[in-house]
Amino acid sequence: MSNEEVTPEEAAKMLPAGAALSWGLVKPPQRGPKREMSIDQIVSKAIEIADEDGLAAVSMNRIASALGFTAMSLYRYIPSKDDLLILMQDAACDIPLTPERPQHEWRESMREYVLGTVAIFRKHPWYGDIPILGIPITPNNLRIVDWALRPLRDMPLDDFEKMSIVLLLSGYARHCGMLQRDIDRAVQAGSSEEEFSGINYSVALRTLVKPEPYPNLYPIVMSGVYSGEKEAENTVGDDLEFGLERMLDGIEQYLNRKMSGA
Repeated sequence: MSNEEVTPEEAAKMLPAGAALSWGLVKPPQRGPKREMSIDQIVSKAIEIADEDGLAAVSMNRIASALGFTAMSLYRYIPSKDDLLILMQDAACDIPLTPERPQHEWRESMREYVLGTVAIFRKHPWYGDIPILGIPITPNNLRIVDWALRPLRDMPLDDFEKMSIVLLLSGYARHCGMLQRDIDRAVQAGSSEEEFSGINYSVALRTLVKPEPYPNLYPIVMSGVYSGEKEAENTVGDDLEFGLERMLDGIEQYLNRKMSGA
């Protein structure tokens, strides 16, 4: 592993253009439509379109039209659609972080990180539609990673263990965020959360699901828990909290074993 450092100019050449732009490593164009545009303006308009109509609606032509310029003018600032997506992701991660807590409140710190990440998926439903192509490399995205690492800073863990815990939590947050996003979309389309969870299917399932070939699922369907009927007030948020608490329990048990030398 190398600790070699390079100049900002050399670093810019090692990154995708969108990432280099997010770090401010690329100079803005000197020629263009009276320099009336900016990268932030283009990205903000792209996010506005994506929030309203989805990621598929985002195009250089539509953004340019909304801003009163030509698509070719935008390419002077952002070289490609892929680079624009990188910048949109980074901008979506520009959220206020919670204040740092005392070390003994590490569980609450991790909970705040997970819930804050879930909120990004709900605020910007398109966020989860952008494929993961590698590790986070843009400043706001890395700020989120740093936030996740905060409660782990003084724990008796090596760097691999710390990053593995962050990956565990971020994967859970992504799953729950995209699930809640899909429920939000269904509700906006006219369904209720009860319909989404399957309560309307409960009677049919009781008829169709039998001890054979569903010996393990059958009692849960009959109890009403599978379709959410038994606890109608339950939401994905309750499921999120239950799963998160069990995950934090596991991390705490691992920490206790480390500290006891087991």
